[in-house]
Amino acid sequence: MFMNERRDKASSRGAALLGWRALYATLLRLARPLVRLRLARRARRDPAYGDRIGERFARLPDNLPAGAVWFHTVSAGETIAAAPVIRQLTQDHPGVPVLVTTMTPTGSAQVKRLLDDSVAHCYAPYDFPDVVARFFERIRPRLLVLMETELWPNILREADRRNVPAMLVNARLSERSARGYARLGALTRSMLGQLRFIACQYPDHADRFLALGAPPDRIGVLGSVKFDIRLPDDHTARVQEIRRLWNLDGRPVWIAGSTHPGEEEIVLAAHALLKARFPELLLILVPRHPERRAEVGALIDGAGFSQAWMSEVASPAGRDVVLGDTMGELLYLYGVSQVAFLGGSLVSVGGHNPIEAAICGIPLVMGPETFNFPDVVAAFSDAGCLRLATDAETLAARVAGYLADEAARDAAGAAAAEVVRVNAGAMSRLLELLSAEVRAVAAPAP
Repeated sequence: MFMNERRDKASSRGAALLGWRALYATLLRLARPLVRLRLARRARRDPAYGDRIGERFARLPDNLPAGAVWFHTVSAGETIAAAPVIRQLTQDHPGVPVLVTTMTPTGSAQVKRLLDDSVAHCYAPYDFPDVVARFFERIRPRLLVLMETELWPNILREADRRNVPAMLVNARLSERSARGYARLGALTRSMLGQLRFIACQYPDHADRFLALGAPPDRIGVLGSVKFDIRLPDDHTARVQEIRRLWNLDGRPVWIAGSTHPGEEEIVLAAHALLKARFPELLLILVPRHPERRAEVGALIDGAGFSQAWMSEVASPAGRDVVLGDTMGELLYLYGVSQVAFLGGSLVSVGGHNPIEAAICGIPLVMGPETFNFPDVVAAFSDAGCLRLATDAETLAARVAGYLADEAARDAAGAAAAEVVRVNAGAMSRLLELLSAEVRAVAAPAP
């Protein structure tokens, strides 16, 4: 009787999985005609989305290597976090080619900026079965490494079918995302079962993966590699150069980094309140997506501020706002600022990682929507260097408090940098894990 119950449960799970796969296949068929339309629409705002479209359908350049270790890093943030790990692996295993895929042009730009010719690069394939099969047939990857929480049913299924080990590293899973995956039931369990290992950032993330059905013997907690960030060698010199070119000696500066639609209005309203108290105050406003610069520029004009765009003006002397519309400059802009607001946190995006600002030794302000990085935010908040704001008035009050009190500002900045220092170390643990896998897949077959 007990064996019959087990067979019945297994049969039920199998039927549920088949049902989910059939539904997913139907949704993909319905979505396929709309994909190129969506790309064309995005290309009107950001022309880079109109480039290399064939790669997204596995029409790949001839110069991509076969038999590569495949890293998928999605967008800019994941690429920046993964770059030191990938760079070290290419040095430790020079005979093994590495391919890095992204989904966004900003991610693509970071691959070229941070890794250059040490790796091959293309856009990741969309999760259509024929596209995925064509990609695997062309690349024949030895190992698939997915950054953070990038789970695609057909990619993982094809990797499993071809005996390509797949790993999820620097993995994070918020409560909101876990609820979404839980709704997919058997399909989520199947994907997690097809992963060789899940290297989580924090214990509560591991608990959520386990609750979704991840095998307990294939999961571990290594920490977040984002804490292993290092300032570029030219950071001090570049920051000093910007301060000189912009004539910032004695001028207070605050930055709003990686903002989203609906936030810029709040930031600009806060800036108006702050200017009444600090007339010389400069705001550096950096939208998460640089292609929104015309839209954000119109908001700055509408708020009555004079502005300068980084891509067009060498010095913003006499301006109220600098619009950061260039790639790869954010770390330097945090370096010239005295207080940082982290975007995506006043709207339901979930916030962006505050570590890049913290390593520059400045105090942090975020909105209440921080569900993407609750553990990271808690670490800075507990150290007394991150304050929360809910609207323009509280945002202005938090920034003003730091601008007016140099001692408190310096103490909070030092505490933020210390949080980064004491939480570093995940990179070495992850490198040890990945190096063992690379050695295994690079060894000649018996």
